[in-house]
Amino acid sequence: MPTLLALDASSSACSAALLCRRDGHDDQLLARFVQAPREHTRRLMPMIDELLDEAGLTLADMDALAYGHGPGSFTGLRIAAGVAQGLAFGLEIPLIGVSTLEALALAGHRRLHLRHVMPVIDARMGELYTAAYRCHAGELTRLADEALVSPERLTLPAGHEEADWVGVGSGWEQWEALPVTVQAGVSQHLPDMQPAAEDMVLLAAQALASGGGEAPHLAQPVYLRDQVAWQKSR
Repeated sequence: MPTLLALDASSSACSAALLCRRDGHDDQLLARFVQAPREHTRRLMPMIDELLDEAGLTLADMDALAYGHGPGSFTGLRIAAGVAQGLAFGLEIPLIGVSTLEALALAGHRRLHLRHVMPVIDARMGELYTAAYRCHAGELTRLADEALVSPERLTLPAGHEEADWVGVGSGWEQWEALPVTVQAGVSQHLPDMQPAAEDMVLLAAQALASGGGEAPHLAQPVYLRDQVAWQKSR
């Protein structure tokens, strides 16, 4: 099993996770997760140091690095991509970008055993990031491509409307603005769930086993939006 480190700063939370095998025993997953709005830059490196210390490893032991490539917060995505890119470049190891929407779907499956998951993230500017997945035994099948839509244009995956859908992610806070067909097809919605490196490192391990990974200089965040608006905090 490869030794992987994953980082995420795509939302108000900041997280890091380490997947490794220690002393010939079973795979070990170590993770840190904290709500840290506007503190991602300060929090990421100490998290990495804590995980490495706990596992008794160094960055030189990593086979690859992963990061949440989006969609999500423009600033947060750039922070995670920059840190992961810099580390991977210095270590001369592959970099793996992981979808935040896919990570949310896996989180719902791992924690709550959900089968049909529709992750939706608040994209601000009156829009939502969305996708849909069927989950089984830790494997995800995408049933709807990642998209950027307004709340009133959100739809259930074509051909799968009768499945027992569960919504996860911050976008479901806009429940009242969603079409009645979506409300009728979603048995529950969990807006407090956020993307986490703990799920991303598992997805990255699958990708690496399938030949995934790229040179660090090719890393690019995925925004799903041509223009990014900056909003001055008040």
